[in-house]
Amino acid sequence: MKATTLAGLAKRAGVGVATVDRVLNDRGGVSPAMTRKVLQAAREAGLKRILPEEHRHSWQIEVILSGNGSFFFQQLAQEFARLADALGYRRVRLHRTLIPEDAPEKLAAHIDAGSKRMDGLIVFAHASPLIYQALASCQARGVPVITLVSDLPDAPRLCHVGIDQYKAGRTAGLMLGSMAASTGDVVLISGRADYLAHQQRIEGFQQVLAERFPQLRLREILAGQDDRERISRLLEKTLAGSRQIAGLYNTGMGNTQIYEALARHRLCGSTVYVTHELYATTRQLLQQRILTLTLDQNTQRHAELALTLLLRHLEEREQPDTYAPGKVDFMLYTQENCT
Repeated sequence: MKATTLAGLAKRAGVGVATVDRVLNDRGGVSPAMTRKVLQAAREAGLKRILPEEHRHSWQIEVILSGNGSFFFQQLAQEFARLADALGYRRVRLHRTLIPEDAPEKLAAHIDAGSKRMDGLIVFAHASPLIYQALASCQARGVPVITLVSDLPDAPRLCHVGIDQYKAGRTAGLMLGSMAASTGDVVLISGRADYLAHQQRIEGFQQVLAERFPQLRLREILAGQDDRERISRLLEKTLAGSRQIAGLYNTGMGNTQIYEALARHRLCGSTVYVTHELYATTRQLLQQRILTLTLDQNTQRHAELALTLLLRHLEEREQPDTYAPGKVDFMLYTQENCT
């Protein structure tokens, strides 16, 4: 096809030559309205070639995750990128943003801005009035939002994707209590308490200990806040003031600092130690028989379900239930199955 013919079609359709070229060669990146105009002009001109089917522009989807530097969120971001690549740029244009957990105003502003330029959002966020306002803006603009990992039950959202954090906490308590010595203290180190995920883990853990293991005394919860230096400081003070630590449960970050503290007090191996996620550090601690058990959330499954549910809603207007379709099963790893 000669350039003059391309120019003629461009003039007939009222678009640029580059747009005509993109549509006829099915390269994507052209809006549905422009695509229809070009194809209609080609039909009217009697263009003798197979024309591509009309298709929608790529869905613009943004995934907003924690910028706390943890393995879990770095891996989750990679899983989303991998899946978007597999889907192809003609179907999905994925934008990934990491925002510090202690900047709710920045996160809220980013969500609000995203509601003006994105087709859908997948968000990890904690309960904050600013976040709720931003999600209300998304709803008002007709932009679906999926909450990820930690839910916001009172917020307007399409659905939630994640594990049952309460059951994860109960499972951690059951495993620790079953494997711990007959009596002793239990230390609980909490991640950021303003996230529902950590609140639910703590609640489940406490309830199981109270129901089934009254011989284990849960000490005051250490609010680590996913701050490694704070975790080291709080744990050092606690371990120095207790003679018998039967178990330790960590709901968030700081496993390196916890191991170092246990080693200083010669508690490695004798204290039942339970945490979350399987990655290089926890795998090594399992193999060394320092860490007893870790509960992994499965980043790949989070990304698969979130993208699948959002695309079904965008393309087929499917309205999922709040929790069932996005439920992720967590895995338990010990020294025997961590490799």
